[in-house]
Amino acid sequence: MQRRQFIQSSALASTLLLVPKFLHALDRPENQLAARLRDAPGGAAKRLIVVQLGGGNDGLNTLVPYRNDLYYKARPTLALRAADGLLPLGDELALHPAMKGLKGLYDQGQVAICNAVGYPNPDRSHFRSMDIWQTGSGSEQLLSTGWLGRYLDSTCAGGAPAYQALEIDDTLSLALKGAQRNGLALKNPGKFHQLTQSRYLNALSQEKWVGPAGSELDYLYKTLAETASSADYLYEKSKIYTSAGAYPNTDFGHNLKTTAELITSGVESRVYYLALSGFDTHVRQHEQQGRLLGELSNGLAALAADLQQHNEWNNTLVMVFSEFGRRVGQNASNGTDHGTANNVFLLSGALRKPGLLNQPASLADLDQGDLRYQLDFRSLYASILTDWLGADGQLVLGPGVEKLAGLV
Repeated sequence: MQRRQFIQSSALASTLLLVPKFLHALDRPENQLAARLRDAPGGAAKRLIVVQLGGGNDGLNTLVPYRNDLYYKARPTLALRAADGLLPLGDELALHPAMKGLKGLYDQGQVAICNAVGYPNPDRSHFRSMDIWQTGSGSEQLLSTGWLGRYLDSTCAGGAPAYQALEIDDTLSLALKGAQRNGLALKNPGKFHQLTQSRYLNALSQEKWVGPAGSELDYLYKTLAETASSADYLYEKSKIYTSAGAYPNTDFGHNLKTTAELITSGVESRVYYLALSGFDTHVRQHEQQGRLLGELSNGLAALAADLQQHNEWNNTLVMVFSEFGRRVGQNASNGTDHGTANNVFLLSGALRKPGLLNQPASLADLDQGDLRYQLDFRSLYASILTDWLGADGQLVLGPGVEKLAGLV
């Protein structure tokens, strides 16, 4: 195989799986990373799991203001009532009936809820709003790097492995793309490793790369090397532990199980990114949202139990978000349309402030039918970056973004 043929073959180049032998000096960087993790603030290696609820989850029917007359007036048929099996968190708010697993964790002090999270001048487009959340930008900014990608840029210089951040999916989200470093996307460590074992790899690995350092081809070869090395490492690690946890038999449940297996097997990744889609409930919301919230709640409860069993839950923080909430009033199709502010869930065995972290947005003071945001999501990111991951939040997010004191 000639290098020109390799470059011209976009299908092969896009897989990032062909590696010359000389670059295997980059193999097995995990020991260096493990040392950095052990030296992280707080002593133990801390990791973040981000769960993205795609489509715009209806926060008002997730955390229900079940004693508020304005809620029932705005949603005459869509509102949930105590008789529906709501799970009270106090005198005013209750979780959706399908969220028994999450309620159990809440009662154990392992869940914190941020209400009315958003940003100024909100955008109701799925794509634009998700870009804003994934990049950590203001609504007036257009950024090409994600907030977790910039975290990798700021902390992973000097040969850190590609699996420092993993997305359990087939494609990599903008959130994990940095200017110099990217996360790694995979659904299954075994299948991912299989892709690296091709005859094209063996053919190319016989060549010696003598091109200029710093060139585009040099960069590509190094990226390929990191990818193949990470595939080997993750595959070997994945053999160590197979979970018997009661995860939902769904794609999202399988992805949570894979995450728990990688963590318990000793994979030294700081970030995991997962998604659960289907929350764009314009029509007949009750059944669809209930099914999805049950899947989310049961999956997170299984994850927590799995990690608790192996003493990894206190070192783990889960953040659950959606790109926006829904309108306060129901629509004519017994659903809800795109809204603005929403709740964000944090889960861990080591939360400093479990429970409700702030009051919900007022239903008597709406912004053209939408909830007014109270917490800027970037302040939440700043707290996680600084106080949990030990990074420089302002370096990642830019100046002027203040963290929320004592959150994690």
